[in-house]
Amino acid sequence: MESGAGKHWTEEEVKALLSVWSEKNIRKQLHGTLRNKGIFIYIAKRLQELGVCRDWKQCRAKYKNLKYEYRTVKYAHNSGDVTKTMKFFHDLDAILRYEPVTQLAAEENGRCSATETQLNTSPTTESTQEMPGDTGEEDSVSNMSEDLRVADIKKVSDSDDVTVNTTPENLAALHITKETSMTKVIEDEGGFANSTPAALEATQIKKETIEIDDDSISTTSEDRSCTPLAKRMVGTDNHIPLEEAQNHFKVITVNDTGAGKHWSDNEVRALINIWSDEKIQQMLEGATRNKEIFEEIARRLMKRGIDRDWKQCRTKYKNLKYEYRALQKENEHLGNPRRKMRFYDEVDCILRRQPLGPSSWGCESSSLLSVSVGDVTANTGSLSIKRKAWNDEVSPVPLKKSASENTILHFQKLLTERVHTVTEGKKLLLERLCKQEEMQDLNRTQLYADPSAIQQVPAPAPAAIVIAMAPAASDLKLGKKVNEGKTKEVYELPDIPGCVLMQSKDQITAGNAARKDRMEGKAAISNTTTSCVFQLLQEAGIKTAFVRKQSDTAFIAAHCEMIPIEWVCRRIATGSFLKRNPGVKEGYKFYPPKIEMFYKDDANNDPQWSEEQLIEAKFCFAGLTIGQTEVDIMARSTQAIFEILEKSWQPQNCTLVDLKIEFGVNILTKEIVLADVIDNDSWRLWPSGDRSQQKDKQSYRDLKEVTPEALQMVKRNFEWVAERVELLLKTKSQGRVVVLMGSPSDLSHCEKIKKACATFGIPCELRVTSAHKGPDETLRIKAEYEGDGIPTVFVAVAGRSNGLGPVMSGNTAYPVVNCPPLSADWGTQDVWSSLRLPSGLGCPTTLSPEGAAQFAAQIFGLNNHLVWAKLRSNMLNTWISLKQADKKLRECTL
Repeated sequence: MESGAGKHWTEEEVKALLSVWSEKNIRKQLHGTLRNKGIFIYIAKRLQELGVCRDWKQCRAKYKNLKYEYRTVKYAHNSGDVTKTMKFFHDLDAILRYEPVTQLAAEENGRCSATETQLNTSPTTESTQEMPGDTGEEDSVSNMSEDLRVADIKKVSDSDDVTVNTTPENLAALHITKETSMTKVIEDEGGFANSTPAALEATQIKKETIEIDDDSISTTSEDRSCTPLAKRMVGTDNHIPLEEAQNHFKVITVNDTGAGKHWSDNEVRALINIWSDEKIQQMLEGATRNKEIFEEIARRLMKRGIDRDWKQCRTKYKNLKYEYRALQKENEHLGNPRRKMRFYDEVDCILRRQPLGPSSWGCESSSLLSVSVGDVTANTGSLSIKRKAWNDEVSPVPLKKSASENTILHFQKLLTERVHTVTEGKKLLLERLCKQEEMQDLNRTQLYADPSAIQQVPAPAPAAIVIAMAPAASDLKLGKKVNEGKTKEVYELPDIPGCVLMQSKDQITAGNAARKDRMEGKAAISNTTTSCVFQLLQEAGIKTAFVRKQSDTAFIAAHCEMIPIEWVCRRIATGSFLKRNPGVKEGYKFYPPKIEMFYKDDANNDPQWSEEQLIEAKFCFAGLTIGQTEVDIMARSTQAIFEILEKSWQPQNCTLVDLKIEFGVNILTKEIVLADVIDNDSWRLWPSGDRSQQKDKQSYRDLKEVTPEALQMVKRNFEWVAERVELLLKTKSQGRVVVLMGSPSDLSHCEKIKKACATFGIPCELRVTSAHKGPDETLRIKAEYEGDGIPTVFVAVAGRSNGLGPVMSGNTAYPVVNCPPLSADWGTQDVWSSLRLPSGLGCPTTLSPEGAAQFAAQIFGLNNHLVWAKLRSNMLNTWISLKQADKKLRECTL
């Protein structure tokens, strides 16, 4: 519990703490308190007076540790083991001897050992009860007993003690039965932290200073008005009746201790709505470290206009669960329970994994209506009527015919109508919010371009919204012809705004149409090749104009204004490059690929341009001026596209020698995209790297004489390419990621890894196993995945002491990567179990779930061109986003 350099408690400091702890008033305050921050603030203040500088958290931590050690030794002594001892045992025994001693598990070290309530009927009679406390530093609501009692209510005058009469009859009345949360009796004076030692000893029950949010009380105690605080009365008698004592004190709940922290009904409904989401339920079920989950819940609440932090959301969630379970337990023992819970049906549906339907909200609304009517009724009557309306909701308070009745009935009608409206619109609202969140997440990803978070699947074309409603191929209406080239025609599509139809022709040309022939079936072959290539690039994440294949000879594309530049990427020197660069031998390889650009001008045989010429031309297409940034994007994209296609052809034992592509500016999005076509006219393909086996259009260019037989030979080459290009969309390589988590509480962290693997198209399986608690099962799972021969990457997800990664790495030849779910409190210590490994183990560590998935993708990408293409596209998109961000920043600065 004591963490940080220089925080060790010296012997003198411990003695000072024990001396303060041993004081009667301190023991009494600690003995029956659930929320004890204020007490330890006072103890820290007392220690400062004794020359010990410790804050309240350090005091509380030392208190818990000493108590834990004492109880461990005491239990050993009671079991016959007198050899076990500890320092200051006798001092602690004098303080704690009257507390019950039970065996503690090791993991309970540092926890609040008990929540105790007592009822003193005489100095010799004492009853205590222990309940598990909360482990978090926020001191969240513990699982309190339903039979919490308000006891030992004392008020002290300057001369006499005034105590509540504790006869059996009054004790029965005083016992707060079936209440939903702990209540405290408090004076109207200041809080505990400001109390003097004398006041601490005199006043048994004080207002507690609460470490977490003041919303921690459950909904049954909300909206409940407290008895007005009477003025302090000093009597001569030592005993007063219970009813009179209640008038002397204000019975408050934890919720009353903070202004503006009250959870309204609408806020609770919104929380339940989010809680009912199946994904949220799954994460909450298996998680113990759930800060991230409640941060997400708080974020969703903020979108609905509810400002609550994650601690408040977690506290309210725990209270609702506790209250529901307490009421369930009560219902099992009592046939007609008096206590009721608001939102019981909604919580019941969630915890029973039933859909949260309109009926649930209807039940809740009726409960709310009952409470609200009771509230209105109580306001018109006496305080006793109001208390009765709350404590006995089964028996409604009879109302007289009065003007207030009309107000109540009108309120009931309005409330019923409002609940009905909420019920009807609930489903639509939730769907809209889900879509909104998805779009916002996508926009954030694209805006900031986090390399680990960039979506691998490309954004759909602008026409994707209306393309699903487009007419069938036979009914597609063609508009005017936009353009016509040597091998294709472009038509507008009136039914699909922003899109055009690219219609291929049965024509083959060479030398800027100096040679031109009709080749039957070429349109279908070219369309198939282009559609497959664009589909491959689009699935990898490259932005293209391609939308879908419309027919055997045509496809639909986004309407672009074409940039009149042909971009050429070369791996091997051949063709025109040798003529323009004499002295370079054919077959010379470029590392990296060589980028060239040619201005489209048939009259001048498409002259080669430099980057400077292109920039100085100051082209403007669809409102986008082509400058340095745009030229750099096209050049970098050309290289990435070539490398993706080069990698994709390698499994077919084909060498992609060079590639020619064109870009355009999408008229709707104003962004540069890959456009035009990529078919067998666009590249050189050499099977087995042998130029004599070339299958591209060069076989047509090399013809000395065009004959029907020669054209058939060229067509067979084109058909061979069209058949093989369809294989580029598939892969024979298998692979999977197996995520091993040490505990179900790590599920949310593992789900992120699985989601990131899906973006790369890699199957991912989640398993739960502990190398510490079940090493044999861990090794059995390892053998299971090694036995089927599928290449596997293991990801070890284990917090605290990571044994999974090292054990797996030492017992398998498959790759293993650590991805520990570090916590804010102990992360800097826990990570060393993943970093400091014995010799002979190769087990890298990455803290990001997306990074673990990318690590696995880089391994599989060595033999899987589809995974590699996604990785390469990811790199390109990250670079482009940074380039565009820099341009926007410079424009704003200028």
